[in-house]
Amino acid sequence: MFIVERPEVLVVGYAVRTTNAAEADPSRALLPGLWQRAGAPGAFAHVPGRVDENLYAVLTDYESDHQGAFTQIVGVAIRTAARLPEGMVAVRVPGVQSLTVEAHGPMPQALIEAWQQVWRHTESGGIPARAFSTDLEVHHAAGVDLYLAVLPSPAGQGRDRVQA
Repeated sequence: MFIVERPEVLVVGYAVRTTNAAEADPSRALLPGLWQRAGAPGAFAHVPGRVDENLYAVLTDYESDHQGAFTQIVGVAIRTAARLPEGMVAVRVPGVQSLTVEAHGPMPQALIEAWQQVWRHTESGGIPARAFSTDLEVHHAAGVDLYLAVLPSPAGQGRDRVQA
């Protein structure tokens, strides 16, 4: 885990509101359907101004912490949201100080293990503390990079390694 300054990004995609408890119950889980929709061939072919070929998952509107409700948007990064395709939403992910975690290996297991590492950090009172404002997953050919917004840390922490 490292602390970095995450740049701002604009993401357009499909959204659901859920909780981690609901996602643990296959009969109530909404994220598999969201990812199936977003991962369908050509799902974002009609989105103008794409920045790259990555898929982005934005976790935002946290009710409280990792145990409360949150909104997840799965989509693509764009330059501007002049016209949104029907059924999609846009969200501006602010540039903030973030804790990064990399997930490499067979998916989705590597991503699940990365989130478990994040939850252990959170539950143990790890520093820096998560802000629970807007978090970002960047899904690319080599794996997934998680960017978790954190509360401001003392000057000079920059790209310091964080003990998990």
